[in-house]
Amino acid sequence: MSIKLSVIIPAYNEGQRLPQTLDQVAAYLQSQNYSYEVIVVENGSTDGTLEVAEQFAEGHKNFSVLQSSKGKGMAVHTGMLAARGDYRFMCDADLSMPVEELAGFFPPVGPEVDVVIGSREAEGAVRYDEPSNRHWGGRLVNLVIRLLALPGLRDTQCGFKCFSARAADDLFAVQTVMGWSFDIEVLFVARKRGYSIVELGIPWYYSPQSHVRPVRDAIKMMLDIFKIRVNALQGKYAKKEV
Repeated sequence: MSIKLSVIIPAYNEGQRLPQTLDQVAAYLQSQNYSYEVIVVENGSTDGTLEVAEQFAEGHKNFSVLQSSKGKGMAVHTGMLAARGDYRFMCDADLSMPVEELAGFFPPVGPEVDVVIGSREAEGAVRYDEPSNRHWGGRLVNLVIRLLALPGLRDTQCGFKCFSARAADDLFAVQTVMGWSFDIEVLFVARKRGYSIVELGIPWYYSPQSHVRPVRDAIKMMLDIFKIRVNALQGKYAKKEV
């Protein structure tokens, strides 16, 4: 049976938040008229996240659980390449974007493009409860990303993105960055290979339990961007001739 939508949820130490998130995702998808699957990818948790996810999946036939090594990028990579949906949506486990917004990421409500990225800066976006230091820190990070890798994209690090099956299979197959900055590499390659990308303004609710560590992650991001640029110069992202 063909599947319209795959939802990939990377989960690292999300044992507390995951049950509510999965309940909300399940309730929303069960009310839709298309086929779907939800893949939770647990990646090195120490708080029982795996057991929580597996217990939920036992009672929900369209849910499954995979494991990967540590790194959000590795978890998304694992889920995207295992998914079978015509559209493949990555979703942060904190569900900081209401699940009802998912419809805008793919047709018939959303645009018919290769990649749709949720944006906290695009037209129509609203941020809720975000501390000003986190907001301006995020803007500074995005400025660096735009200058060094992805000019014109206003919010590459929001955790809600949708890929067509064609784009997902192609882009994640060449992914080399397996940590927090993986989005930068995937979008960089998408542009290099001519995939269409649209930013979609979303309502976004700040979670104080975020796993992001601003200073550490910013330093790692700079190293990853350097790696991406070197990979590009070495031709590692060039599409192979068939």
